[in-house]
Amino acid sequence: MTEVLALEGVSVRRGGNDILRDVSWSVSDQDRWVILGPNGAGKTTLMSIVAGRMHPTGGRATVLDLTLGEEDIRELRVRVGLSSSALADRIPPRETVKNVVMTAAHGVTGRWNEQYEGLDVDRADALLWAFGMAGFADREYATLSEGERKRVQVARALMTDPELLLLDEPAAGLDLGGREELLGALTELAGDWRSPAIVMVTHHVEEIPVGFTHVMLMNEGGIVAAGPLETTLTADALTRTYGMPVVLGSEGGRYTARRG
Repeated sequence: MTEVLALEGVSVRRGGNDILRDVSWSVSDQDRWVILGPNGAGKTTLMSIVAGRMHPTGGRATVLDLTLGEEDIRELRVRVGLSSSALADRIPPRETVKNVVMTAAHGVTGRWNEQYEGLDVDRADALLWAFGMAGFADREYATLSEGERKRVQVARALMTDPELLLLDEPAAGLDLGGREELLGALTELAGDWRSPAIVMVTHHVEEIPVGFTHVMLMNEGGIVAAGPLETTLTADALTRTYGMPVVLGSEGGRYTARRG
């Protein structure tokens, strides 16, 4: 397997506060990671660094063989696929669903005067079909349900055929039906050997798709535990992460958690 991401002692300090503390972590090309932790644990900051949108104030971060702060990392914008609420907020509400996906080829969120090739059109169509959104291609983005928007956002993140896919709380705000539809699509994505390495942030173990291989638990900017999902995601590790007794259950590759 090929290493796509390596962090060595990465820290981020802002206003005298440590947002990330001494984070060392590596991801290989066939890994599917989920990152769990309470609010303020540093999850989104970590994703910003991995996406090349923020540089660490300490340590060394290498993404797809490019070291942040030492090399030109503009190409990461097409080599790393990102789905996040911040990016979603920039999508014009009246843009068509197909254009929302296709404009990722040029790194923009609204279609203007860019030129697209037939291959771009075909890939956007294929991704919409894969996420069950082919029948919505000509609909305005604003008319979609929240679950439909989330699927379009993930499809957009895959438009450039990235080598690393980052999903920052993709199921946030979804009802049960929308969550399960999205997790079904992510399960298929995780099980496809052609898919890129995947890193997903969530607050809930119930949102871990079947087929994910690794987990990182974070609190107060540091790593509580990290490793293979089956052995690392334990009631004890969750208790230490969330600072309260946790009962963990699992069935059919899916997890549940409640206060003990």
